[in-house]
Amino acid sequence: MEISMEKPIDEVIVLDNIIDLSLKKTPKIAVSNVKVWYDDFQAIKGIDMEIKPNTVTAFIGPSGCGKSTFLRLFNRMNDYVDSFKMEGKIKIDSKNIYKKKINVEELRKEVGMVFQKPNPFPKSIFENVAYGLKIQGIKDKKFIKERVESSLKQVALWNEVKDNLNKSGLALSGGQQQRLCIARTLAVEPSIILMDEPTSALDPISTAKIEELIFELKKKYTIVIVTHNMQQASRISDYTAFFYLGALIEFDKTKTIFTNPSKEQTENYITGRFG
Repeated sequence: MEISMEKPIDEVIVLDNIIDLSLKKTPKIAVSNVKVWYDDFQAIKGIDMEIKPNTVTAFIGPSGCGKSTFLRLFNRMNDYVDSFKMEGKIKIDSKNIYKKKINVEELRKEVGMVFQKPNPFPKSIFENVAYGLKIQGIKDKKFIKERVESSLKQVALWNEVKDNLNKSGLALSGGQQQRLCIARTLAVEPSIILMDEPTSALDPISTAKIEELIFELKKKYTIVIVTHNMQQASRISDYTAFFYLGALIEFDKTKTIFTNPSKEQTENYITGRFG
């Protein structure tokens, strides 16, 4: 008896298509030929980059190389600088965030920011985390209370502060303040978190807690971090971008960047020959 192979072959083709689709994940952030000037100074020189969802991407490079400027493009923080001018496209979830009709406040809700120095408001711990929800006009006290608790739990701060939520955020230690600021960012439910040297002002124990937190957060968020600490970049990131004088020299998986970079300039920086 002759056995027909048509159906199994069709099934294999369908399976192959499924596998192919899974590999073609739409980038969370797509950057196309982006250039930035402050007056006549060109700070960013024609950068292309794709950042995948639920990954940690580290930006490294010497001071003044453009990595913080580039990071702040993703939530349009550079718009506050009068001399700022940009060319090129930046898309988040396939939407061009520099189109004229874009709602910048909505964008900044979607793209949270954590700064170099902890910057809690001179308010209670509770009010610090609830702040973003309240300025959005949310008045449901039960909802706000639940969101504050869940955000503090996400940053592993709840057990440390749950009995002192009315205490000033400024009374916390530096490391606790930074986790409070991350909780404040998480409360409005962004999908991207930008971090500009979030541990540079912290002691080693607090730094380790933030790094553990970043590792956990990438399950739900896409994280982009600027760091001067190359050991930190190698520990916590999936991808690393090396910047120099406003140019993107190399962008690859972190393991590749630190063990087998394709550019001599990258290797020289990683090994401490300059920077």
